Amino acid sequence: MGIRTGQGYLQSLRDGRRVLIDGEVVADVTRHPRLAGAARTISELLDMQHDATHAQALTFDSPSSGEKVGISHLLPRTPEDLRRRREGLKTWADATYGMMGRSPDFMNVMIAALGAAHPFFGQKRSEFGDNMQRYAQHCREHDIVMTHVLVNPQVDRSRPVEKQEKDLAAKVVREGDAGFWISGARTVSTLAAFSHEVLVFPSTYLTPSPEAADYAFGCALPVDTPGITWISRPSVSSGATASYADLPLSNRMDETDAVVIFDEVFVPWERTFLYRDVELCNQVYPKTLSGPHAATQSAVRALAKTEFMLALALSIARSTKIDEHLHVQGMLAEIMVFAETIRSVITASEVNAKPTPWGTLAPDANALWVVRLGFPKMFVRMQEIIQLLGASGLVAVPSYAELQGPGRELVERYYQSAQSDADSRIRLFRLAFDASMSGFAGRQQLYERYYTGDPVRLAGTLFNLYDKKPYHEQMSRILEDIQRRHESGQQMEETRS
Repeated sequence: MGIRTGQGYLQSLRDGRRVLIDGEVVADVTRHPRLAGAARTISELLDMQHDATHAQALTFDSPSSGEKVGISHLLPRTPEDLRRRREGLKTWADATYGMMGRSPDFMNVMIAALGAAHPFFGQKRSEFGDNMQRYAQHCREHDIVMTHVLVNPQVDRSRPVEKQEKDLAAKVVREGDAGFWISGARTVSTLAAFSHEVLVFPSTYLTPSPEAADYAFGCALPVDTPGITWISRPSVSSGATASYADLPLSNRMDETDAVVIFDEVFVPWERTFLYRDVELCNQVYPKTLSGPHAATQSAVRALAKTEFMLALALSIARSTKIDEHLHVQGMLAEIMVFAETIRSVITASEVNAKPTPWGTLAPDANALWVVRLGFPKMFVRMQEIIQLLGASGLVAVPSYAELQGPGRELVERYYQSAQSDADSRIRLFRLAFDASMSGFAGRQQLYERYYTGDPVRLAGTLFNLYDKKPYHEQMSRILEDIQRRHESGQQMEETRS
């Protein structure tokens, strides 16, 4: 099959999936007013793979079928592969200004890495390793759009999942010859309404106890599997705005987030990668080295997002000529530093890439931690800078529809700026509002903070993974040098006396 067309993708979503939003069951996610915008955005990304302008960056020839497939499925075996994949990731990220965190390439790079590491899954049951390899190939060859669910519901976070009184987390409830059944909930699934498949994998640490085994599994299922219900959060775009231009990001790129409920859902063995194995579930990410690949996609997206915010900030500052003020130039320089930091991180991750046991190259994880832990603060600061530059103009700007309303002449006269006519200024400031102050902007903040997990735990993970020995040895040498110099000074004093 190879790469999908946008139209084919939209048609594939009309499969009877059970999605709930705002108290109603969605009949068609491609036409629902709260969901259709993001569905069209994904379809546009897929169509870019067929566009002669972008096809070379976004596709490569499948090693098994020879068909054109998405570049994010490429298994990097050389530095050139890393560069080529990164350029493809950046092409998609630029198309969404880095504002769509779960464009399909996020899961693609992850599943490709898990597929390359299939021997890990086959350590105790060889068929599970075969399943993972076949599934990664299936996703590549059929241009599957994926979501994943990793986290148990927030019920009683003082206790491990197997010790909670209210047993709401997804777990194995029974087993048969052809597979097993799961019931319970997982959260949070981003892009769920627009995906074909959901990867159900472990996330947080599981207690090494027999009771935890029922929660220790990994599988993949079609999102329309009988017994699966998706409960989506409300859209950040109500659909009530007078013009698309009033909330151009919200209207186009609200990828939604959902809780998934499994009600006696059957999982075939051939769709299973981990089963009742706490040890392997706790090792899956560090041992498969899939993390640095997913982190690469995130870093590339962060660069696109930062470049967009820089372009926005520069345009706002130029609009009213505040870019002539030194303190404004200082704020703009901050965003420039963010952009160059992320660009340098990506370069370092490729230059210092390391071979894996699977015959691939994994980008350097240490470099990518800079974005993983640092970008949330960078993004919040960028939003603050947009607010400071736009000031009251962000709340004084009217709906774009006013340019076609009865007050058009007044708007055209009084909403000009030194460098912009009213039309341009309103479009610019409505975009700035959506990027820095809207519900969409708030969700972006939360996403950046938590999409890879609890930042406190992540910082602890980096601390424990980081090679600290060279720094302890360096400090020992420095202190020893100080001691030598101190003793030498004492001897000199004694000689003089």
